[in-house]
Amino acid sequence: MMRTSSILTVYVLAALTALAPFAIDTYLPAFPMMEHDLHASTVDIQHSLTLYLLPYAFMTLFHGAISDAIGRIATIRWGLSIFILASIGCVFAPNVETLWVFRILQGLSGGAGNVVARAMVRDLFEGVQAQRVMATVQMLFVIAPAIAPIIGGVMLGIHWQAIFAFLALYAAFALWAAIKYLPETMPVEKRQPLSARRVIQNYQQVFSHREFSLLVFAIGATFSAFFLYVLASPVFLIQQLGLTSQQFAYMFIPTVCGSVFGSLLAKRVAGRFSPQTILKFAYGWMAVLAAANVAVSALPFIHASLNILPIALFTIGMALVMPILSVSALDCHPKIRGTAASGQAFMQMLLSTVSAGMVVPLVWSHPLGLASAMAAYLMLGWLAIRRSHLFDQQQVV
Repeated sequence: MMRTSSILTVYVLAALTALAPFAIDTYLPAFPMMEHDLHASTVDIQHSLTLYLLPYAFMTLFHGAISDAIGRIATIRWGLSIFILASIGCVFAPNVETLWVFRILQGLSGGAGNVVARAMVRDLFEGVQAQRVMATVQMLFVIAPAIAPIIGGVMLGIHWQAIFAFLALYAAFALWAAIKYLPETMPVEKRQPLSARRVIQNYQQVFSHREFSLLVFAIGATFSAFFLYVLASPVFLIQQLGLTSQQFAYMFIPTVCGSVFGSLLAKRVAGRFSPQTILKFAYGWMAVLAAANVAVSALPFIHASLNILPIALFTIGMALVMPILSVSALDCHPKIRGTAASGQAFMQMLLSTVSAGMVVPLVWSHPLGLASAMAAYLMLGWLAIRRSHLFDQQQVV
């Protein structure tokens, strides 16, 4: 059923979801150069990451509601246009304070594509096909944090400003593709008036739904188990493993391969095995790899391959569970999927923001700290799934 037009639609949606992680991770290898050029400290540059994540997490609460009110394509158009201008501002930032301002603008606008794309997947596709499409979308969303630092390392050969120029060009391409190839899936007659009261009521409805809250928390915690390594990569790879800014590919190519394999596996098993069976296998797989990661990190010596391998294999299980959890969460609120998609993205980015601002700086002094944090996040995600109806065999379809 996936004809050429449908396949093109899926890949445009996937490209939209990749913009946000690109904005987070592409410039990670440039931290040392930016410190020098902007006369800033490591903490100052780290703040530019937190100052992107905080407004991003905040605005994810509104992108979906806005798209329910003015339409999906209009929301993408406004969001990506502002992101492009903010990226250009980052290119010409003369000091770290100016960089902070434009990173805040990037954060406020960068989530529009991601949130709206998730809602459109569920608008356009049903049942097992929706799960398979979401697997494709999630594949690029998970791959993006892995390949972004590699792209950043290449761009760094030109200058760190080239990284933000790349972000502007990518956003412009994604905007063009969305306008040209995506249909409007929120017709005028189904749109809901946008008001503060309506938004509050919708979020009360969304987050008071116990199943939805458990699922989106599981998504955020499971993703954060891997993502904390992305956030800590400048310290983990350079200071702990002894690699250079141009050798970020040593970790990110294996994690890309794991993510791709896991996403392809998710598409393959959709409809062949029950969600419960897939979840049990995937979380069991991730638990084994998290334990192996702790064991390797506790060794009295550090070897790059040994420390990276468990992380790469972990991403297979993560990519396997994400489509099931995302589709199931959106199905909790079929009439306000835009708002539900915002709630899902908010929880994911909230945990990522907590990781960037609090968890990662506390645990990145030693590989064992990062490994322990990965295991803790995975445990939180598993506990949420165990309490959900999705895991209840009597209610799994």
